[in-house]
Amino acid sequence: MSTTLTPVLTANWDQPNSFTLDSYGEYEAAKKALGMDPDAVIQAVKDSGLRGRGGAGFPTGMKWGFIPQGDGKPHYLVVNADESEPGTCKDIPLMMANPHSLVEGIIITSYAIRANHAFIYVRGEVLHVIRRLHAAVREAYEKGYLGTDIFGSGYDLELVVHSGAGAYICGEETALLDSLEGFRGQPRLKPPFPAVAGLYASPTVVNNVESIASVPSIIANGAEWFAGMGTEKSKGFGIFSLSGHVTRPGQYEAPLGITLRELLDMAGGIREGHQLKFWTPGGSSTPIFTDEHLDVPLDFEAVGAKGSMLGTRALQIFDETTCVVRTVLRWTEFYAHESCGKCTPCREGTYWLKQVLKRLDKGQGTEEDLATITDIADNILGRSFCALGDGATSPIHSSVKYFREEYLKHFEIGGCPFDPKKSTLWGEQ
Repeated sequence: MSTTLTPVLTANWDQPNSFTLDSYGEYEAAKKALGMDPDAVIQAVKDSGLRGRGGAGFPTGMKWGFIPQGDGKPHYLVVNADESEPGTCKDIPLMMANPHSLVEGIIITSYAIRANHAFIYVRGEVLHVIRRLHAAVREAYEKGYLGTDIFGSGYDLELVVHSGAGAYICGEETALLDSLEGFRGQPRLKPPFPAVAGLYASPTVVNNVESIASVPSIIANGAEWFAGMGTEKSKGFGIFSLSGHVTRPGQYEAPLGITLRELLDMAGGIREGHQLKFWTPGGSSTPIFTDEHLDVPLDFEAVGAKGSMLGTRALQIFDETTCVVRTVLRWTEFYAHESCGKCTPCREGTYWLKQVLKRLDKGQGTEEDLATITDIADNILGRSFCALGDGATSPIHSSVKYFREEYLKHFEIGGCPFDPKKSTLWGEQ
């Protein structure tokens, strides 16, 4: 059994009061950072090789470096805590169990980009998380870690926890900024990018929760320590979320480059008496993998080379009892519902994907419908205003690629082969 785990962000999750400041510590990394030149902090994060943990994998330090200096405008840090990708479940438990790692990371990041105002945009439905964040921010203010003259450095920072209204589209950074400004959450045209004209038309860094929470450990332990984990181009550790048909689902913090086979060994394998059928390497918006991909290193490059994306490392595990067609339909229904409607390819495309998939699921379609859904997906991919449309096409293309015969079986028997009323096993009617 593999024992390759790197508990850093998750190290104290099993402690009863892990979310309190007394359990967390005295923000030693922030003290160290505020004694450094801001550019040195940015360089340390660049040297560490930290890449965005929200899905895109863009180098974090490079993003910080895009912020223009000496422009006379206020700078802002916005933390994207609007976690809502189906299957993604790492930031919510992180904020619940270890919110001070995020707050400390915000202080360091804001100092590095010369921002005096920071925001945590958190999903409105997770009221328990919102309360915990408010409590952590309050503790930090009471200790003098937020506010004016932090650690006697002369640096001031105000931190606001802002609740969203439950729109998946607000996970897209520019839609998030519009929502934060009080407008309807819809993606903005880029360029200009947030680093130039973000929140209130000022230079803004938008980073994922896990990205910012990883910063204190880099400052405390050094860039080389972080870069010593992971792979050549995907450095460091990350939280891998295993859910679905696995014996011990949960959060597994490990170096990038670990394989699903190793993670399943730690998680007790697929539920007893069953076998792996398909899985997602990064949530529902990433192309699915099958059991032939068990040994693909889970890093940005290796997963990409095999035709998918690492995304948020949301490993949804499905065994042989699961109907691929119905799973893809459920995901597509989600994307159709959450499309903001701003652009035609996504608004119309996801609607029609849902209609055709409903017919296919009932066994009422024809083989021509497979060409139809892939054609619709082709007309969404790369033509929608933001990545929501692109993500909606991922399960379509990949499921038809790997499970075309299962689609065809629906036509043959006039329904779902996994429906006990229709068939318990392929070939039985």
